[in-house]
Amino acid sequence: MRVIAIRPGRICAAGTALFLFSTLLSLPANGAEAVVEGWKDTAEFSYVATSGNSETRTLGFKNKLWRAWTKSAFELNAGGIRSESTIVIDRLAIGSPGNFDYDETEETDTTAENYFLNGRYDRKITDRFFWFAGAGWDRNEFAGIRDRYTGFGGVGNIWVDQERIKFKTDYAVTYTEQDDVVPNPDFDDSFLGLRFSWGYLHQFGEVTTYGNDLVLNANIDETDDWRGNMVNWVAVVLSSRLGLKLSHEVIYDHMPAQQEVPLFTTAGGAQNGTVLVDLDEFDTVFTASLVVNFK
Repeated sequence: MRVIAIRPGRICAAGTALFLFSTLLSLPANGAEAVVEGWKDTAEFSYVATSGNSETRTLGFKNKLWRAWTKSAFELNAGGIRSESTIVIDRLAIGSPGNFDYDETEETDTTAENYFLNGRYDRKITDRFFWFAGAGWDRNEFAGIRDRYTGFGGVGNIWVDQERIKFKTDYAVTYTEQDDVVPNPDFDDSFLGLRFSWGYLHQFGEVTTYGNDLVLNANIDETDDWRGNMVNWVAVVLSSRLGLKLSHEVIYDHMPAQQEVPLFTTAGGAQNGTVLVDLDEFDTVFTASLVVNFK
């Protein structure tokens, strides 16, 4: 298996190219396409901290920058989550029962961390049919993924486009380069794939919106290698600038990355090298966020 050395600047260059590409494509042709709304930005922030007998800190963020024209749209998404926990690994008392000194040794570890960046450009062919192209990067070392870069392009259908209900599906060909934390000698780190996704949005009343987003990716060369990501979310508007959002994300990998673990001859015996074992197929993330809208 060859290991791909990919610099962080590579995804920045890809994102810049996608942004410039979408901007050029979305310019009005001889004044035929008018701008229907300007650039918009929505940021989500979440933070949880505990102290005392246990100390944890979890910070999460998401940001969506987008713009829509009469027949086209562009969006750029970024986000991440990082969680740290501090635990007491050793307690020690020195002295006599009535007169002693007490000391604790603490250790802080990162217990969850993942990040993503992706962009996408959509262009309508008809009112119900469109084409799109995009690229993305993600990192989740606890799931065994150090860096994963994906490019995709395809077509889609707009099934419902009402004021309060919207639903669309799309279908794409993808190209992926994946760098695992522990390289798997039986896994090809670059491959072509197929992608299916949908986006559903339903507004209830004037302040509450529910959404469901699904993405399925399959490796053409290895049919057992497929993964899915589903997000259910509910957002409540507090004001023109602020809102609250609850989301539940389920991530599934049918052929997860692997972890290297020590192998022992018997329980408590001598170590006899290492072996590769699969990580969990499922990951779930529940987030409660403050939403800030910028226009």
